[in-house]
Amino acid sequence: MKTEELIATEELCERYSVEHTFIRSLYNSGLIEVITVEKREYVHCDKMAEFEKLMRLHYDLEINLEGLEAIKHLLDRVNELKNQNIALKNRLGLYE
Repeated sequence: MKTEELIATEELCERYSVEHTFIRSLYNSGLIEVITVEKREYVHCDKMAEFEKLMRLHYDLEINLEGLEAIKHLLDRVNELKNQNIALKNRLGLYE
């Protein structure tokens, strides 16, 4: 994995004015993936939208970690059902 595609957690803390414990809590809960390279922690740039969403929910709406876990689970389930719906519509289109 290229380090150009990774953003250091220290940089995230500075850029978004969040504590490192928040990022650590998200990682421990399985909400984001943190990659360790040479004793430095990084978040992949593809996961930034997810991180920003969780950060806004936590800080702007004051949703706790358990609430974030529930919201992420429900959003993932909605996306899964949406994909299944599209697949079923495509299969149905074959018979029309």
